[in-house]
Amino acid sequence: MAGTTNFNLPQDLLDYLKVLDDFIETEIRPLERQDDNIRFFDHRREDARTDWDRDGLPNEEWEELLFEAKRRADRAGHFRYPLPKEFGGQNGSNLSMAVIREHFATKGLGLHNDLQNEHSIVGNNVGVLLMLAYGTEAQKADWVEDLLQGRKRFSFGITEPDHGSDATHMETTAVREGDDWIINGEKTWNTGIHKASHDLIFARTSGKAGDGFGITCFLVPTETAGFKVEEYLWTFNMPTDHAHISLKDVRVPHSTILGEEGRGLQVVQHFFNENRIRQAASSLGAAQYCINEAVQYAKERKPFGKALASNQGIQFPLVELQTQCEMLRALIYKTAWMMDEYGAFSVSDKVSMCNYWANRLCCNAADQAMQVHGGIGYSRYKAFEHIYRHHRRYRITEGAEEIQMRRVAGYMFGFMSQKAPKGVRED
Repeated sequence: MAGTTNFNLPQDLLDYLKVLDDFIETEIRPLERQDDNIRFFDHRREDARTDWDRDGLPNEEWEELLFEAKRRADRAGHFRYPLPKEFGGQNGSNLSMAVIREHFATKGLGLHNDLQNEHSIVGNNVGVLLMLAYGTEAQKADWVEDLLQGRKRFSFGITEPDHGSDATHMETTAVREGDDWIINGEKTWNTGIHKASHDLIFARTSGKAGDGFGITCFLVPTETAGFKVEEYLWTFNMPTDHAHISLKDVRVPHSTILGEEGRGLQVVQHFFNENRIRQAASSLGAAQYCINEAVQYAKERKPFGKALASNQGIQFPLVELQTQCEMLRALIYKTAWMMDEYGAFSVSDKVSMCNYWANRLCCNAADQAMQVHGGIGYSRYKAFEHIYRHHRRYRITEGAEEIQMRRVAGYMFGFMSQKAPKGVRED
């Protein structure tokens, strides 16, 4: 034979998972259990997390608990893991991040990793990555450490009420007046805007509807005159921090542009694939958690004098799901590895495959776990309903399944190129 291929995960990564597990047990689990913080994860979770008298926003105590977990993770050197070493990170790879996110989600609900808030003790830090890649030196100095410390945050104002998946037809406009820009329009699903100091507003500055170029992103302070939160949109899984906002003659200086004028969509595209492979890994982990719980329960539950696990009607659906998990895991790991080796845009088709299939698989696994558990599975005393309601969101918000399949078809049939869009750096 010419050679062999090793499919084992790197030993240093496996060792790091043990370090993270120890940190969770010594620092995060005790915090989760003290002062009745478990109410945010047990059957009371949705009610405890939600401030029903304040537009359904996240409860302040809930958000402070998440922030404390991040502070502890940052002190321990974990929170900044994927960032460059000069910013306190460990240069974590796409493969490592995918493995870590799957590992965390397989543990179930907990303070170590709560996807409803995009919270994890190993942070994704997309805002920081965008700032490092596209910010001016002045912007980086002003933003990077404040973002990591939680002193500043920005939300993403991309989606509009009448334009969802197709951002190229956005109606929000920005017109230049001297050294300023005047922005008018509306945005919806602005996640995290209730705590954001700024909103990254995408507006058309040139070109025509449907053009990929001519859209610019602006870091708009949320206190700017004419910027208004119209409402918070209640969702399938509460609490909500997703706002519909309006901009009426909002004036910002030219220096608020992030990236190049007219290339705003390319800024966002830069980290689409990294985000989506990590989110796919999280959905895979959540699916595996549901399967594991269903298998264990089927062994223990003995209606009519024999274990549920002895029935093929219980076995076979779980076998199907486990088979899909194994195949998806191989594809996610391979795709993340290829992103590290050849660049994020080299595997855009596979990222879309991983993402839409993982999100669908997670919902199917949660549904089957409910069925195996019967009434208790449908109740809030088990995590399945929460997992289903949350991950159902990702079948839309990470790029709808249909959009992901359309991307795959575009690469299959030669309508799209597996190259970085013009203006997007692969590094």
